[in-house]
Amino acid sequence: MDWDNLRYFLELARTGTLAGAARRLGVEHTTVSRRIQALEKQMGVALFAREAGGHRLAEAGRHLLPGVEAMEAAVLGVERAAPAPGGGPSGLVRVGATEGFGTLVLAPHLARLTQNHPQLSIDLLALPRMLHLSRREADIVISLERPTRGAVIVTKLADYTLHLYGQREYLARRPLVAQREDLRHHAFISYVDDLLFTKELQFLDQLYPPERFAFRSTSITAQYEAVRAGAGLAVLPAFLADRDPILARVLPHEARFTRTFWMSMPAEAKHLARMQAVWGFLKETVQREGARLVPKGAG
Repeated sequence: MDWDNLRYFLELARTGTLAGAARRLGVEHTTVSRRIQALEKQMGVALFAREAGGHRLAEAGRHLLPGVEAMEAAVLGVERAAPAPGGGPSGLVRVGATEGFGTLVLAPHLARLTQNHPQLSIDLLALPRMLHLSRREADIVISLERPTRGAVIVTKLADYTLHLYGQREYLARRPLVAQREDLRHHAFISYVDDLLFTKELQFLDQLYPPERFAFRSTSITAQYEAVRAGAGLAVLPAFLADRDPILARVLPHEARFTRTFWMSMPAEAKHLARMQAVWGFLKETVQREGARLVPKGAG
């Protein structure tokens, strides 16, 4: 039986959509469909039930899944035993991180890592949502919540701070904010509540529950741009907002929040050279970025 076809089966079973499996495999969705059809023809049975929202495992697919997962584990074992060509790490590592941290902090460093190791490839998934190791959405995940389930290796990567920010011109033309009660005179920018992917991004209720929001978005980058445009106040990571001279902290001592980045990977992959290389590199990189993640002073 063709292992390549089984890989396509495995990714479709995990993602539930042709588009999702295609992204994971780096191919077109038509290729995934063609491979699944070939496998089903070879086995003489339907492995998936086609539905409006995607593909759901049929009974035959559910029976096949454990065996294919065991084959995948065996392939990983072979990769662990095989020396990397040229002696350095090689292959693909998919790193999942929050949008702002992944884009602003990690991306430049990971790009340099691939320059130092030409046989290593990095997929950086900098997304405003939770990524799951159990679904093989990424090889290494950096999250705001510490994973508590599954056979995973977890380490605390770093703390980072967030503050309340406003555009300087906006603050100059609006009532002065000297205490929390003064916030009632201001508009606010935040996340879309029902699409918030972690409770760790809930801030304003601890400070001052706004009567209304001028602008909301699932994207921290979009919120940052709205603050820059003078639409209102928002809680932003210091590593994002402190670099911008047109923004200023508001209530710098009271409106200060600390959150933690946790890094995790499947225990079964810890011996892979490429995983060790990226894992160690991320720890060293974030340690060097400590002053940027937790800056001193009111700004």
